[in-house]
Amino acid sequence: MSESTTTQAAGGPLSRPYLEVTLAVMALVTIVAFESMAVSTAMPSVAVDLDAVRSYGFAFSVMLTAQLLGIVLAGVWTDRSGPLPGTVVGQALITVGAATCGFSTSLGVFLVGRALTGLGGGLLVVMLYVIAGRVYPEAIRPRLFTYISAAWVLPSLLGPPLSAWLTETFSWRWVFWVVVLPVVVTMGVLAHAKRRVDVSPLRAATSSRDHRAHVRAAWAGLGIALAAGALQYGTHELAFEWSPKTGTAVVGLLGVAALAPVLLPRGTWVMAPGLPSVVLSRALLCAAFYGGITYVPLFLVGQRNASLQVAGLALAVGAIGWAAGAWYQGHDHLHLPRHRLIEVGAVLLTAGLGALSLIAWLNLPGWLSVVALLLTGLAMGTGVTTTTILGLELTPVAEHGEASSALQLSDVLGSVIGIAGATAVFAAFHDPGQDNPLFGQIFLGLAVLAVIVVAAGQRIVGGRGAARREAQRMTT
Repeated sequence: MSESTTTQAAGGPLSRPYLEVTLAVMALVTIVAFESMAVSTAMPSVAVDLDAVRSYGFAFSVMLTAQLLGIVLAGVWTDRSGPLPGTVVGQALITVGAATCGFSTSLGVFLVGRALTGLGGGLLVVMLYVIAGRVYPEAIRPRLFTYISAAWVLPSLLGPPLSAWLTETFSWRWVFWVVVLPVVVTMGVLAHAKRRVDVSPLRAATSSRDHRAHVRAAWAGLGIALAAGALQYGTHELAFEWSPKTGTAVVGLLGVAALAPVLLPRGTWVMAPGLPSVVLSRALLCAAFYGGITYVPLFLVGQRNASLQVAGLALAVGAIGWAAGAWYQGHDHLHLPRHRLIEVGAVLLTAGLGALSLIAWLNLPGWLSVVALLLTGLAMGTGVTTTTILGLELTPVAEHGEASSALQLSDVLGSVIGIAGATAVFAAFHDPGQDNPLFGQIFLGLAVLAVIVVAAGQRIVGGRGAARREAQRMTT
């Protein structure tokens, strides 16, 4: 039976058996996307109101660090109990975290809220991918992830202006409070969907890892979260001189290097065939993309005198490109093997970051950055979405939780390392008003990371071949 026939037999993500689950998943992704884009817009007002301008970056680093921990715990939890309990807890944590931020009157309370939000988001994203792997047939997963990626587009376009309007008209607190009700409603929709969808596959598979392996993974997750936090703290305002902060950064980097192999598939760092190369590809794609995209607004505002609104619109173009790339991988008219789509994404990301480097180095007009961001968005929609699908295809159902956790861990860990590296370079060589060459170097260095993904994508083939041979053996 061909894939198209199978898709027709199974229906699509919006067919009646899956409709409520699909809508709930897309709603949750939309909420998380809005929270991410809106908070970035409101944070300057938050920092002034809470007298925390010097601690501006901690609101982001605390959330990322907690998200790392949530991702690891989610892999352990879902392998032991299935994804449904963790999904409910993840939604509850996001609700409590957003409400806490909205009611906070000090930086400490605000950071607690951001940590709860990050922990809930880390739990939720893994659980949603496991649900996708166990509820939806393999033939319709690419279409599902196309919808999920598209759910980022509207928040990316409307999140910044809506956040600015709420902040200026009422208070920045409403940016957090408006998240609470939609999450509660989505919890109800998902609870109702459990009665409409056969959820027995969610509980049927049990993990092959024993209790000690789960405990070891949980402690390693806590350790890597602390190490990543130390790395981010130490690279903030870095100077090339020995200091306690520099020492903290070194300890954090060593901690990440020591603990990451415990949580990622064996052979990830040496591009072992199959899932390890998928995980490495995702980590490098995220490191290159988020390391670059974080500094695009600063580049446009500081070096091209663009407004924040214009910089936000440029980022929105990247989000549209991401959705277009995700749509393409779900409707691949060229019929490329899936590992080739990762290579295509790597080439597009290299081109986009290389174009940003040239724009900065040659002092070209800032509007050209929109074209570069469109390329980087297409790259991520094509490449990162494909890594999710491959990760599920190359993993037995009983280990979908562990594989999904590894993919999401590589996503966040890659983002942390990419942002921390770019931050360290910028802080060390920043020269106000004369940063065109510096931005060019940062974007070029990140483009080199994207080139490595081409090689990693080529190493996936062995794992796919092995998986297919094992499937054929099991059916004979």
